[in-house]
Amino acid sequence: MLLALAVAATVAAADPAKPSIEPVPFTSVKITDGFWAPRIETNRTVTIPACFKQCEETGRIANFDSAAAVLADKPGPSFKGNCYDDSDVYKVMEGAAYSLSQRPDPELDAYLDRLITKIAAAQEPDGYLYTIATANKRGADARWKEEQWSHETYCAGHLFEAAVAHHQATGKSSLLDVATKVADLLVATYLPSANPNARKEVPGHQEVEIGLVRLYRITKKQAYLDLARHFLAARGVADGRALYGEYCQDHAPLLEQRTAVGHSVRAGYLYTGMADVAAITGESTFDAPLDAIWKDCVGTKMHITGGIGAHAHNEGFGDGYDLPNESAYLETCAAIANCLWNHRMFLRSGDAAPIDVLERTLYNGMLSGVSLSGDRFFYPNPLACDGMRRFNHGTNGRAAWFGCACCPVNVARFVPSIGGYVYASSESTLYANLFVQSEATVRLNGSDVHVTQTTDYPWGGKIELVVDPSVESTFTVAVRIPGWVRNQPVPSDLYSYVSANGVQVGGMWVVAVNGNPIMPPKMEKGYAMLQRPWKKGDRITVSFPMSARRVIANEKVKADAGRVALQYGPLVYAFEAVDNDGSVGDLVVDDAATISLERRDVPIEGAVTLAVKGQRVKSDGIERTTFRAVPYALWANRGNARQADGPVGEMAVWMPRTNDAARVTPPETLASRAAVTASHTWASDTEWATNDRRMPASSADGSIARHTFWPHKGSSDASAEWLTFTWKEPVTLTRSGVYFFDDTGVGGGCALPRGWRLLVPDGHGWKPVEADSDVSYEVVKDKACTATFAPITTKALRLEIDLANDRSAGVLEWTVE
Repeated sequence: MLLALAVAATVAAADPAKPSIEPVPFTSVKITDGFWAPRIETNRTVTIPACFKQCEETGRIANFDSAAAVLADKPGPSFKGNCYDDSDVYKVMEGAAYSLSQRPDPELDAYLDRLITKIAAAQEPDGYLYTIATANKRGADARWKEEQWSHETYCAGHLFEAAVAHHQATGKSSLLDVATKVADLLVATYLPSANPNARKEVPGHQEVEIGLVRLYRITKKQAYLDLARHFLAARGVADGRALYGEYCQDHAPLLEQRTAVGHSVRAGYLYTGMADVAAITGESTFDAPLDAIWKDCVGTKMHITGGIGAHAHNEGFGDGYDLPNESAYLETCAAIANCLWNHRMFLRSGDAAPIDVLERTLYNGMLSGVSLSGDRFFYPNPLACDGMRRFNHGTNGRAAWFGCACCPVNVARFVPSIGGYVYASSESTLYANLFVQSEATVRLNGSDVHVTQTTDYPWGGKIELVVDPSVESTFTVAVRIPGWVRNQPVPSDLYSYVSANGVQVGGMWVVAVNGNPIMPPKMEKGYAMLQRPWKKGDRITVSFPMSARRVIANEKVKADAGRVALQYGPLVYAFEAVDNDGSVGDLVVDDAATISLERRDVPIEGAVTLAVKGQRVKSDGIERTTFRAVPYALWANRGNARQADGPVGEMAVWMPRTNDAARVTPPETLASRAAVTASHTWASDTEWATNDRRMPASSADGSIARHTFWPHKGSSDASAEWLTFTWKEPVTLTRSGVYFFDDTGVGGGCALPRGWRLLVPDGHGWKPVEADSDVSYEVVKDKACTATFAPITTKALRLEIDLANDRSAGVLEWTVE
């Protein structure tokens, strides 16, 4: 308790000061390029309407009517959904506000006004706003008690962000008034200086800290900033409450934390809030944990795409260098959180390194989360796909929506806000952070400066900045020289460039003013600092060398050992089955492979794709062939070479450098020619795994696709589960083998079955196949369980499985001969 009070006092004692660096707001930036502008327009015309439609159809918007009806003591709809669903509505509203600032839309503006009226009607008299509680008449005594999981403050934080965006975009205060009433209630409930009996909880899912800071920036109400500080200072301190644990970054005092742990979205929002407070106040209270955690993340826990949160079991971080590919989770929301965090890290430091991370995440791990059509989404963003796993929360391809829909609505709000990340400014410095064709107006030295940026980035490396000050003035234009240009993929040794002959250099970059090269420019924290008297029409030109680069991972990343990834500019590339004769696991980018650039209209117009002359390892030999890669952010937009019903095909980012690391596609078998059906398939698994010709290393092998009947479990009266092979033409069979999945040794719920048997159609149903008496149906772990029988000719074969008591079962591979 003493530690918490001391920390809170230390933070609260800091005098709020104007930030030394401010972002140039989205309202002052107009994006006009061929890369982001079309995506922003698709977000406006497709993503936002689609998300609003889903919010209507799933009851998320009607929940406000339900709460309002309770408050008015009138009949109304019943609450539907989850405790966090209010936040989905707020996030889409935030995105809609950004879109209104870019293009006036009276219809959308009116729709938001109607929504705000519904939201205001659902707010209780003292400011409380949380529809699941009000609609279900929980009463004031139930508030905040389940904050670890309730998402009460999380929803409030997203309301605050939406309210600020709406106010900035429209000048209206209708939603801001609702938000400040909620914020005032939070202050009266949680801030010790406002209430000596303040509640002890900290947010279970961090976000309100960010929202409070944004409210403070607009309202200048000190209590909002103080409450954000308090929530940070109290985190991890057992001051009369039970700690939430590592999952919520509440396992140790925040000021003592030094590593990125737990749920990655919670973490990213927490670190963003810390950096926000530090940037606004200029204080050093959070410097030690912020810098250490950032270095830990960027140095040991970030995938090459900028994705964070490698594991599905906690939707979060694992140990350092534990960076799997096919099983990588890398939630879209976590990528957005990584962008937010790194932007705030720049604002507090003026260092380009966090912007390098932001750019990598923006162009790769974030953008992959939404389809080119704007209406289908990825929740996880793995770096490899076998074409079979239902990795995307129950589907093998992109999905239109999810039960927990945080990712689609987060994309809807983030994409139109990108203009706010392009530039930043201090009193006398303009920072050009991202290279996006755009126009902006910035305030420097008390006068307006208009900036026009022209570029084909990320396809080309030429950038022109035209500086038009309203009056001639001396100031600095700080142009970021990306780390990838300076031979550093990320600001750590986690990834590095190589070539067949050792370290690969990227070539010369050049900065010129009015056609005169600055050789060399003054460099400071990753920026070329161009200080001079600027007058209307002055031109800065920048030329970055653009070529395909090979990237390798630190040797401690076991998943990438012996593998190489390809990068062009800020873009990481992926190999898709649709471009490469249906498979990519058998391709090798050896050190002798040549890589050339192709400007194609695939997957989008004018895209730079890579043509690699490498090797394909086949079961009957090796052939040198040309295969192609597309930007990772654009994968899974063109269907699938294996299936016509929408699932994606194989994909890989990290490619073998030697033939022995390739996955050779075995010759076709009787089993692989069969269609597979099942009595039940767990949402994340696939029946296709049973005949994919990939034999496991053990019964607990998690590196390959599998089929399970989870959560179905065996009992004394439970019926059997089944899998069925069906062929177009009759086949003759004499033997079958089943490799069962068993993860009980690692705490799972799938065990070897009590028994199994084979059946064939008999015209009315199914009849057993009689196994040889000396073999029977064996059930053993870590090998294929086999059965032999007299020759049968059939068009179908059924595998029937008796589940063990209180256990499920699964199949890794099923063979027939």
